Amino acid sequence: MQDTRNVIDEFKGKPEEAIVEQLDKTDHGLVIALENTERDFNMGTIVRSANAFGVRHIFIIGRRQWNKRGAMATDKYLHIHFVATTEEFIALMRAANRQIIAIDNIPGSLNLAQTRLPRNAVLVFGQEGPGISGEMIAAADSIVAIEQFGSTRSINVGAAATVAMYAWLQQHVL
Repeated sequence: MQDTRNVIDEFKGKPEEAIVEQLDKTDHGLVIALENTERDFNMGTIVRSANAFGVRHIFIIGRRQWNKRGAMATDKYLHIHFVATTEEFIALMRAANRQIIAIDNIPGSLNLAQTRLPRNAVLVFGQEGPGISGEMIAAADSIVAIEQFGSTRSINVGAAATVAMYAWLQQHVL
């Protein structure tokens, strides 16, 4: 029987558990988090990009429900952790010695092109529209924005997450 899953050839015919085990062995250390206050449809896109870039752990802060359609089943190959509150998430990241890097284009944020992202970062992405919560911004070790050159104020959060994850990879893996 032909394996029709959207996986690279190396993983064709392998059970999900074996794929997860193999990916865990090559974990490069990037962790991401998503604030889920409105069940944003972009979360699936972010999870799919995270899988493509080898992210092994994603924290979803707030609502446990999220729109998985855009993930295209890639959520089966990584570890998703649900955290009820921002306060609990911050405590977990501090205990794990992770630097919280909020990705948002708000006043005072640093330009991504001029920022060295820490190796022990957790990149945090907010909801499309409202962005990252004030509580998370206050706890962030730094706030980083992706520079814009056109007429729009911002790019889609799914696209922003993809750019930020790739920038971290360029600095630490590639």
